[in-house]
Amino acid sequence: MRISRSRSVLLAGAVAVTLSATALPAAFAVPSSTAVISEVYGGGGNSGATLTRDFVELANSGSAAYDLSGFSVQYLPGSPSAGSLWQVSALTGSVAPGGRYLVAQAAGTGGTVALPAPDATGTVAMSAASGTIALVSGTTPLTCKTAADCAADTRIVDLVGYGSAVVREGSGPATGASASAAVARASSLADTDDNAADLSAAAPTPVNAAGETSGGTDPGDPGDPTEPGTVRVHDIQGITRVSPLDGKAVTGVPGVVTAVRTTGSKGFWIQDTAPDADPRTSEGVFVYTGSAAPTVAVGDSVLVSGTVDEYYPSATTQSITEITSPRTTVLSSGNATPAPVVLDAAAVPAAYVPSAGGGSIDALPLDPSTYALDLYEALEGTRVQIADTRVTGATTAYDEIWVTVEPKQNPTRRGGTLYSSYTDQNSGRIKVMSLDTTHPFPVGNVGDVLSGTTTGVIDYASFGGYNLQATELGTLTDRHLRREVTRKQKGGELAVATYNVENLDALDEQTKFDTLAKGVAVNLSSPDIVSLEEIQDDNGAVSDGTVGSEATLKRFTDAIVAAGGPRYAWRYVAPQDGQDGGEPGGNIRNVFLFNPHRVSFVDRAGGDATTAVTAVPTRKGVTLSVSPGRISPTSAAWADSRKPLVGEFRFHGKPVFVIGNHFTSKGGDQPLHGRYQEPSRSSETKRVQQAAEVNTFVKSLLSADKSARVVTLGDLNDFAFSPTMSALTAGKALKPLITTLPANEQYSYVYEGNSQTLDHILTSPGIRRFDYDVVHINAEFADQASDHDPQIVRVKVDGRH
Repeated sequence: MRISRSRSVLLAGAVAVTLSATALPAAFAVPSSTAVISEVYGGGGNSGATLTRDFVELANSGSAAYDLSGFSVQYLPGSPSAGSLWQVSALTGSVAPGGRYLVAQAAGTGGTVALPAPDATGTVAMSAASGTIALVSGTTPLTCKTAADCAADTRIVDLVGYGSAVVREGSGPATGASASAAVARASSLADTDDNAADLSAAAPTPVNAAGETSGGTDPGDPGDPTEPGTVRVHDIQGITRVSPLDGKAVTGVPGVVTAVRTTGSKGFWIQDTAPDADPRTSEGVFVYTGSAAPTVAVGDSVLVSGTVDEYYPSATTQSITEITSPRTTVLSSGNATPAPVVLDAAAVPAAYVPSAGGGSIDALPLDPSTYALDLYEALEGTRVQIADTRVTGATTAYDEIWVTVEPKQNPTRRGGTLYSSYTDQNSGRIKVMSLDTTHPFPVGNVGDVLSGTTTGVIDYASFGGYNLQATELGTLTDRHLRREVTRKQKGGELAVATYNVENLDALDEQTKFDTLAKGVAVNLSSPDIVSLEEIQDDNGAVSDGTVGSEATLKRFTDAIVAAGGPRYAWRYVAPQDGQDGGEPGGNIRNVFLFNPHRVSFVDRAGGDATTAVTAVPTRKGVTLSVSPGRISPTSAAWADSRKPLVGEFRFHGKPVFVIGNHFTSKGGDQPLHGRYQEPSRSSETKRVQQAAEVNTFVKSLLSADKSARVVTLGDLNDFAFSPTMSALTAGKALKPLITTLPANEQYSYVYEGNSQTLDHILTSPGIRRFDYDVVHINAEFADQASDHDPQIVRVKVDGRH
């Protein structure tokens, strides 16, 4: 099993452990027997390596079997930091007298020779140059990080430090480890508890319990077979998400090549032409060739030998079952590929994924007739076909497009698919990518149709989950989705808008300024107040102490004038350098633009990055202590996050309070399609705290004047049905306007084919007459100035309310 965001950054390592009757210091003794580590190799899969992955080898020089039940091999970096943890690989079974026991560890992208079939499999990616290995009686991670502390831990059977390892035995660590060299104990297995003296550099020589070695010398490896072996693809895939053969060597797996990928994660897919009768077992599998381009072609009948591996793109995603370090025999070419499985509304279940109570679904038997993700997993690597599918997520910069095979599933007014609750994830969504590198990828918007048939294989990725890797792509039919233009406010209406302008800074291209400016001047019809999110300092990501945004805002307001809008003024509170999150160096903040010919801003000095704004009761109602100001900026709720901006405005002589927000992002949440179900929303905790802070401030205004007109708006990074919204509206202090729209219009953002709401406008009870609109100009389009749609509320302020 491998867990990695990038195959190219994997380090690989190997360890060999010998069990022996040689005496050890009392600190490392365990009952009934002792053991020594005989070999450590940290270069598996690295550039210049021969072997493709790490290993741990145990050898028993005693006269009786050595029981490994409950034991583990553990790894610590050579120079551990305060946050470094021992990584554990659990062991089972035993080692025969005079025998060996091989534990495979992480694979890298280099090397050409597979390990012999391992007896156990771990996921540790070790350093080739420096590290510490411990054989431990138990599976609880060690906590020691010095040689003295580890010597005092009686669970440690033996320990080897190599390279420049801080944790080691004796006078120093074993030396000479590299991408091509292990450190190994002498054949006598002598152990003087001095790593430098007991181990020396040598070529890595992994041996498993059957006595097999790597490099084609093991007796179970027939080389390049010409007849199928005993293992078929469905045996590899099994009935759960994890292969029952994970980490095992397979020989002569038959199949027909159905697709080839020559960029990125290179390899090819094969599919068995003699499927079994179990709908849970996929008949297709990906053969990973690493950095080498595949040498097979679609239609080749092949036999594949290699090692089965579950590759996890990240720690929270599901895995991809693969055959790695492959040796491929082509039997014939030009064969027909298996007929594709048709994915449509009748085939895909409405339910999305089974629950594991927040735990991993890896071990759950698949139920493809009940859950969409189980169906896609049961078709992993298999040829599928879709037809005449509606686009629900526009073409991205990475040549991806989202479609739905269930056209009647929660459709939006403009052709998307609405995400309306945590339990309704829209099972018909699937991402389409193309394996054809010779033709441009179609550029589509939400509501367009991928017409005709699209055929390919089911794959999985960290972003978006299951996807269709197309070998034949349908034709895009343009449904001419138009960018919306909202109506102009009337004389007695105060128009207040929110717009996330996606990290705008003075160094951006003029085209970005112009497009965003047109959105304000034309599509939003020049609101009286615009609350902006993601305005950066004047030099963007350059980290030099700059916190002002004057140049950025001058360019933006000039562009608005050029687009036909008014000359806006602006107000903001500059953040402390590096304290408000966002892009490093960018000093992101909220900003108010306002049209001074329509509305006036009430300036009250004293507002700065750390001063909290408060409500000040007066005989006529309520005012702000500072304007502009920030809500509780030193509260832990706003640590490394954008602080809310509060301003007091006057419209037709009447006060209006506007609160611009940009709550913390959803970064760190587990994905909808991931291995943990239901997924954890860890980022939600902070947003709920932030919402409570804003709610408390609004209530302080309303306590002083229950009729106070308060508009709270911005990118809240959460849904109308979320705990964040419940905290923000507690006590009926605020009304979320998104819920006043028809259900199929309640969205302002599109993510992974789901139309959803992250941006909001909320109003206090003192605002009774309003007209609210989400203006769709970005999120549904491939060509977008921001990934958010702006929204606007027009408030009637000519009367008491």
